[in-house]
Amino acid sequence: MNSTPDSVRLAGYVSVWQRSVDDVIALLRELEPHEWDRPTDLAGWDVRAVASHLAHLESSLAGNPQERVQVPEGLAHVTGQMSAFTEMGVIPRRTWPTEQIVQELADSVAVRAEQLAADPPTDGSARPPKTPGGIDWDWETLLSNRPLDVAMHEQDIRRATDRPGNLDSPAIAHCIRRLTPGLAFVWAKLAGAAPGQTLRVVVQGPTEADLGFTVGDNGRAVALAEPPTDPTVTVRLSTEDFLLLTGGRRPLEQTTATYDGDSTLGPAVLANLNVTP
Repeated sequence: MNSTPDSVRLAGYVSVWQRSVDDVIALLRELEPHEWDRPTDLAGWDVRAVASHLAHLESSLAGNPQERVQVPEGLAHVTGQMSAFTEMGVIPRRTWPTEQIVQELADSVAVRAEQLAADPPTDGSARPPKTPGGIDWDWETLLSNRPLDVAMHEQDIRRATDRPGNLDSPAIAHCIRRLTPGLAFVWAKLAGAAPGQTLRVVVQGPTEADLGFTVGDNGRAVALAEPPTDPTVTVRLSTEDFLLLTGGRRPLEQTTATYDGDSTLGPAVLANLNVTP
């Protein structure tokens, strides 16, 4: 059980989020005009759409009024209520100057940071006054998701514009921690591991992690305090491949992820690593 007080943990999320938005704003300000039209790994979205999504979400959380738009029917990448909400932020910003999108993001983040500093949340289970699209999230979910969202999208932009980097940032370490619990579900349910079987996931860098999981007698997987010494399966992948696969950005064959061990469970793990909430 996490013994860190809610106030300390939530403040930590805010600190990582502030660093991550500073990083993505600096990146956006480096882009050449033609780079805003580059397609990303996200279906239907170019760099402009990713930046627009970030600006819209932070602006909405800061309490700014948003233009009401109709999302066209038949968009393949709009698959539910949440993706429709994000698309409503992208559509009106298609005609904005890129400088306006970046400035909206910067201004909204400044307002949001001031709000959080003036009235810092202290109870992770309490409900914030605003959430994306009015989704039923508590402070823990909202604040832990923000640096995850921003850092993953920064890497989307970097890949699209051939500007690799920042894979050793605090936000990337946060992404790995935030996505790790989903790997337990992959091991027990999607790969179908049996009680007592163990999984080791080695993230080799630039941000490193060595993670372990086992399946209990009740069929549920749990994270281990230390990686297993004789795992049933070991998965090895780079930091970038971890983000690509757990974030559902690219198929397995476009990564260098490998496994050792059980020849049935190993491929099943690699095929089901998309755990993005």
